[in-house]
Amino acid sequence: MKYKEHRVGVFVDVQNIYYSAKNLHGGHPDYGKILKKVVGERQLICAFAYCVRAYLPKQEDFFMALENVGFEVKTKDLQIFPGGMKKGNWDVGIAVDILRFSKRVDAIILVSGDGDFADLLDYLKHEGVKTEVAAFDKTCSAKLKETADEFLDLDENAKQYLIKKLPNQRRYVKK
Repeated sequence: MKYKEHRVGVFVDVQNIYYSAKNLHGGHPDYGKILKKVVGERQLICAFAYCVRAYLPKQEDFFMALENVGFEVKTKDLQIFPGGMKKGNWDVGIAVDILRFSKRVDAIILVSGDGDFADLLDYLKHEGVKTEVAAFDKTCSAKLKETADEFLDLDENAKQYLIKKLPNQRRYVKK
């Protein structure tokens, strides 16, 4: 059940949702619409967007856009190893922040399909915290969906959660 008086924290694994939207639907996620949907009429305590900084053109504009729709943006640099292998991962940072805020909220909302978070959600449920996951069903871990108290399938009405690229435009704009 979702109650207006519930305090919620939202934690978005930006890369996970970005690549799911891109690969499944050929579009970019509208993080602002996702945030509004998952919070609903409840009280938002915190909203974090975890991003890997790759020093790409317009990346800073993207970070500012996330801030403008209500997220505190956390970034970490993309690691490039000898030989060219690249790594950018926020799993531990997201888990630590979720644990840090779990005593201050009634519900934790994870926006990610990454199954590595299933054990964390299981722990939170045993601590009395409501757990919710929002992700694209086709790329979401079955274990994560089973573990969460509630699952919002972003595939169900994907167009609602995507930024539409209009013909003859290079920028992505909101519908």
